[in-house]
Amino acid sequence: MSRIELLVAAVRQDTKALPSKMNIQSDAVIVNQCDEDQTFENDYTDRTGRVCRIKCLHRNERGVGLSRNLALENADRELLQFADEDIVYNDGYTELVEKEFDAHPEADMLMFNVKAQEGRETYHNTDFARVTWKNYGRYPAYAIVARTAVLKNAGVKFSVLFGGGAKYSNGEDSLFLHDCLKSGIRIYRTDVSIGHEVAERPSTWFDGYNDKFFFDRGVLYHFLYGSLAAAMSLRFVLVKRKEMCREKSVLQCYRLMKKGIRQGKLEEREGNF
Repeated sequence: MSRIELLVAAVRQDTKALPSKMNIQSDAVIVNQCDEDQTFENDYTDRTGRVCRIKCLHRNERGVGLSRNLALENADRELLQFADEDIVYNDGYTELVEKEFDAHPEADMLMFNVKAQEGRETYHNTDFARVTWKNYGRYPAYAIVARTAVLKNAGVKFSVLFGGGAKYSNGEDSLFLHDCLKSGIRIYRTDVSIGHEVAERPSTWFDGYNDKFFFDRGVLYHFLYGSLAAAMSLRFVLVKRKEMCREKSVLQCYRLMKKGIRQGKLEEREGNF
């Protein structure tokens, strides 16, 4: 039996067909946001002949953070691996993951290579090294595999304010890793590849570099950087100005982010994070 449990965040999927589509080769928890509320389990035989337990939780709610947190609550294997519905895993990925954790007992969490569609890449690991405050923001949730007991003991969860289906745009992955580092979880990257993203689908949050984009980024920066949020916002718009500030001036973008920072402070005071 695999020591890994895949935690899949899905939206309006056929959960009986999804394990085969993703080439899942371990037990899994699939949280499927749809128009119904029900929980059931299926036995699924993967292409190697191994029988896997698939727990399906259909929920009438929206927000990727809700899905990931519910899946995390239901995880009960030694290792947990976050996943999205549009990831296809390589044959034998479970053995590769287990071998890497056995080789590195110092690691509480490992960031594996999962190849994104062209133009959507944010990282590619070429070595084994520590993930720190300097580079944690590059990684999506589907790169993460962690020791379940360590993560649960730390009590770290995904924010329900950010990401697809939530109030504000993306950033839930970075905020989760930020909180993991803050809690003392030891994170490393590895050059081991375990899967790839399938054909690109429409973004659930990105609709151009408009007012909402910069405002939401300001909200996120409050939670990521605290008192340094304004300085980091200015740095962000200056560095990205050629790509992101074509229709607005740098000053306009910065002001929108500062407005978002103020909103982030309000959300925190009200306990919404």
